Amino acid sequence: MITARIAAEDDFDGWRNQCRGLMRLGARPADVVWQVGEQRTDLFASPEASLDAAPIGVPKGFVELARSVICHSDPERFGMLYQLLVDLKARQRHMGDEADPLLRKLEMMAKNVRRDIHKMRAFLRFRRVEEEDGGEHFVAWFEPEHHIVRTNAAFFVRRFAAMKWSILTPSLTIHWDRQKLLEASARLKTDAPTEDNVEEQWKTYYGSIFNPARLKVNAMLKEMPKKYWHNMPETALVTELIQSARNREVAMIEKDIVPQAAETLSTLRTEAERCRRCPLYGPATQLVFGEGPANARLMFVGEQPGDQEDRAGRPFVGPAGQIFDAALLQAGVDRDQSYITNAVKHFKFRPEGKRRIHERPNVGEINHCRWWLKREIELVQPELIVALGATAVRSLTGRAMPITANRGRMVESLEGVPVLVTIHPSYLLRLPDADLAERERMQFVDDLQAAWRRLSR
Repeated sequence: MITARIAAEDDFDGWRNQCRGLMRLGARPADVVWQVGEQRTDLFASPEASLDAAPIGVPKGFVELARSVICHSDPERFGMLYQLLVDLKARQRHMGDEADPLLRKLEMMAKNVRRDIHKMRAFLRFRRVEEEDGGEHFVAWFEPEHHIVRTNAAFFVRRFAAMKWSILTPSLTIHWDRQKLLEASARLKTDAPTEDNVEEQWKTYYGSIFNPARLKVNAMLKEMPKKYWHNMPETALVTELIQSARNREVAMIEKDIVPQAAETLSTLRTEAERCRRCPLYGPATQLVFGEGPANARLMFVGEQPGDQEDRAGRPFVGPAGQIFDAALLQAGVDRDQSYITNAVKHFKFRPEGKRRIHERPNVGEINHCRWWLKREIELVQPELIVALGATAVRSLTGRAMPITANRGRMVESLEGVPVLVTIHPSYLLRLPDADLAERERMQFVDDLQAAWRRLSR
């Protein structure tokens, strides 16, 4: 028996290093005992060996899967992932086999981890605590199902960078002092504050925006299980709001003021049509806003409208749009069920005679238009976004990223939504070699299929 030890429950790098050494030794999965943390006696395991070794090649998608599964609470996850790795290297399994029971189990575990990450972002509530020096410190309590606290820390740093805050959990505590992130030991729920003086204002706001016409109790409980309620001030109102929802809905219908989700996007479009944040609105024919269902699970974000889109007022209807539609069809993705938009909503061009030559938007123009894209994401709430090209990636993540080196990679938007990186279909129009263009087109189809498979997990 061989003992493989990693430092923490979510130590992906440590697990990967141990796997490299185990593979070098030719260790069978059944002969490996996985342990976490401080060394302890195991009567059936041999003394620990140095398992450092050089990196090994793995199939596309394995690292992303493993990073998520490592954060799961199942103690057998390390061994299951190592078993998959050994079998993949021996060509006894492959990552695309949807009927493989081990792969299906691991993908379900990864999905549960991603869901737990989302729940933490959605349902964690900070409460303000006054410090002795008069400063403010915001403290939250959360009980994750899996080992996601370190993985999620960067999201809260980005979202609340100007606040001094702490997140207390039963496994560990993280502190942000506005400059660096610190870790501390686990805490009890009694260590967290139970209320603060802004919660009554928050409850008033929550009650005022509650829409009884859109109430679906079963769906609400599925997305916001009751176990999270005790950490959220607004849930103290939920029972009363549910009980009174029918009477309020009838009153709204009688007054003809029942809002619809599609009207919310329509209102946003109307606001965007008046946008003067950057000078691009002047030469352009019109705003080209996003289109698609208000509850689409999949969102596509391109760069900006082209000449034909500017004239038609719709995204992706020109030559690049035709390539995009053909690729969607071949990948089995329904355009009508997806939300399609651009990072920049007006056509940027330079005139050459009667022609209008496309020009790439600069960082300032991308940032000015980011407000509208952010609102689209918040209203649609997609489960996955496909970033079509460098401008889309810049807008979604806030940073530049070379597409060739990151194509097919999963990143995260500033709103915390998973983003798959791929090319913009206009790239295929610029390739001079027909064979290269076909290879790139098929890879683009593969990227779209990967996005669809991720939603189908």
